Amino acid sequence: MAVMSSPRNLPRPRPPVRQSARRVAGPARPLNVPTDPVPGPIQSAPPTAATRVAPADAIPAGPARAPRRAAGRPLNTATAQPSSIPPSRPGTTPVQAQGWRPGNGAAPTPWASPPTRPAAGPPRRRRRRTGRKVFGTLAILLILALAWPVGLAIWANSKLQHVDALVEGGTDTGRTYLVAGSDKRGSGGVNDATDGARADSLLLVHVALNGQAFLVSLARDTYVEIPGHGGNKINAAYALGGPTLLVDTVQQLTGLHVDHYVEVGFGSVVELVDAVDGVNLCLDQTVSDKDSKLNWEAGCHDVDGTEALAFSRMRKSDPLGDIGRGLRQRQVVAAVVGKAIDPSLLWHPMRQIELVKAGTEALTVDQDASILSLGRLLLDFRAAAGPDGVQGTPTIQTLDYEPGGIGSAVLLAPERSAQDFQEIRDGTWKGNQTGQQ
Repeated sequence: MAVMSSPRNLPRPRPPVRQSARRVAGPARPLNVPTDPVPGPIQSAPPTAATRVAPADAIPAGPARAPRRAAGRPLNTATAQPSSIPPSRPGTTPVQAQGWRPGNGAAPTPWASPPTRPAAGPPRRRRRRTGRKVFGTLAILLILALAWPVGLAIWANSKLQHVDALVEGGTDTGRTYLVAGSDKRGSGGVNDATDGARADSLLLVHVALNGQAFLVSLARDTYVEIPGHGGNKINAAYALGGPTLLVDTVQQLTGLHVDHYVEVGFGSVVELVDAVDGVNLCLDQTVSDKDSKLNWEAGCHDVDGTEALAFSRMRKSDPLGDIGRGLRQRQVVAAVVGKAIDPSLLWHPMRQIELVKAGTEALTVDQDASILSLGRLLLDFRAAAGPDGVQGTPTIQTLDYEPGGIGSAVLLAPERSAQDFQEIRDGTWKGNQTGQQ
């Protein structure tokens, strides 16, 4: 019996492939070509069902669209239109954007003018380089500014002359410096018939624990007890036992412990004053002294080293004798110190060298002293000689004391001078310029 085939079992015919209305409305889609460069001429693949299009009469006419050029093939500049060139990637030229690469043949004529060369580095980079140069220059100047004083201090410290001077004794109640003016015969500053050397002037610079600064003059003819030698003038201690015996004698007299000893040769005062370009000194009397060779008209004058030395040594023409000489010596030292630490000296390196050279040749210091110790002494001396400092001489009983065998001497008032030294140690002394009771 024949079996009737049902319409469900029969295969359904496939409808013909037609272009959708959406496809028909637009222009023809270009061929799917590979993106990698293909050497040689391009061969078209046979049409397939996927690429077959509807008959020409079924596709409405539309605007023509240039076909996409296969990668690696030279551009025909005769037919290419600007609208058919794909947008260039950043960093490519218009010719490279069209697909041409080195090795693909002669470079085509570009459709646009070649790009201009980019400008040199941005202004920000130039400003940064300029800033680095300025910073480097400032850094070098800063290093030199720091290295100069350090090097100068090391050099000055190596030129200091040292001597044994410090001994035990006295009361340590702050900082105390003993500054002795030595008149060694034949040293260039003093030439007379006296043999040996004397401490021609003595200055005590003391800063008490309360911060008060004192500048005390001790007359060179002050009568004292010299350890191991009995009563004599204080300047004889230097001749009998050098700086060590002089320091021991001063400590026994004042009760102060001497921390540093500084000796100034009078023969070098000339170089010191000249190194600071002279000083201004004042004296309210006209003087013509044959011993010191000082010829002075009353008033204030700018003087050089030679005249400053005569000014500080003159004694016989001064009504106050050693007391007046002590006042003038403090004035000379204060004037030199004031100019030596003047800030304007920082801008004159050659003058600094001259001052250090003159100072190290003129000064002799104790074994423990250094250039830093001298720097502190200068600051303490300026404080003591300034408006807030206290200056003077211990109270004197008589300027013409004759104990026998040593000539005329200066005798301190026993009780009153002892009180002066106690007040100096305590930082409460009011000072006494002339030492008169």
